[in-house]
Amino acid sequence: MGMRTYIVKRVAIALAVLFIIASLNFVLFQVVAPIDYVSTIIDPNMTQEQRDMLRREFGLDQEYHIRYITYLKNMFTWNFGLSFANRMPVNRELGWRLPNSILLLGTAQIAIILIGIPLGILAGSRRGSKTDVSVIGSGLFAWGVPTFYIQLLFMLFFCYYLFIWFGWRVPVGNIMSWPPPENPILLIADIAWHLALPVLTLVVASFGGWALYVRNMIIDALTQDYIVTARAKGLKERTVLYRHAFRSTLPPIVTMIAMAVPGIVTGAMITEYIFSLPGIGQWYLSSLMAGDYPVVQAVLFIYAVLMIAANLISDLIYGILDPRIRVGMRR
Repeated sequence: MGMRTYIVKRVAIALAVLFIIASLNFVLFQVVAPIDYVSTIIDPNMTQEQRDMLRREFGLDQEYHIRYITYLKNMFTWNFGLSFANRMPVNRELGWRLPNSILLLGTAQIAIILIGIPLGILAGSRRGSKTDVSVIGSGLFAWGVPTFYIQLLFMLFFCYYLFIWFGWRVPVGNIMSWPPPENPILLIADIAWHLALPVLTLVVASFGGWALYVRNMIIDALTQDYIVTARAKGLKERTVLYRHAFRSTLPPIVTMIAMAVPGIVTGAMITEYIFSLPGIGQWYLSSLMAGDYPVVQAVLFIYAVLMIAANLISDLIYGILDPRIRVGMRR
């Protein structure tokens, strides 16, 4: 299979999977567990004519096949329809919430990768040492404690005791001060200060999993025959570690990084809820509890798009990083 045929096949499969997921997304919220949002509105002043008008506005009076076609059109054109809660286009509110989630999760994920992977390499290259034991211990502890529990402990210390003892106030809630600083440098510093605590808690809760995973892969790679050959050639241990052992672990690491990308949209649901950050995760949870399923469908569809795209990109990168896959494609 040639590279071009392989790409076309993977793209076709990805589009088919996306269509199936989008269809299930519709069936779940409008067929299996339909929610008549208008009937949940408790307003004694609202007449039956006004309720019927709302149903027509939201398209709840249409047949399922018409609603399905409209839904697909809204999803694949990134229109997403109207929100039940505020009767505004979903993509309008998505436009200002999505950057907040990307900034929070993107910053946290980059920090987790930059901390977790080097620690894993260091622990794997020094198996059985105090460094290895320290990384394993801290990694297992951080990995085993629920993220929300770590966040609540950090909020208790930094937002309560730190203020009581030293008078230092760490901001919680919103992405920036209001009104925001006019100076661009001060604005960036203000945003960073507001995100410092939630990002720190995400890093503390997640770096251990990356470190342990990379450590185990490095230990396995260092036992392979090509590592023995590289050492027999007299190569420096640093060269053996990074150019041979670590390079062989890149494909699964690329997969981990790719799979972490969709979490930038919905991965901080609890974090945004605890720290009152106006992002996609908080919006999704509040919309789910309120029965605003156009918003829920939009978020789930975006998550599916990112997950499928991440899988597709990681498959293509595999062909670049692993020569065995390129050889298999040419056969």
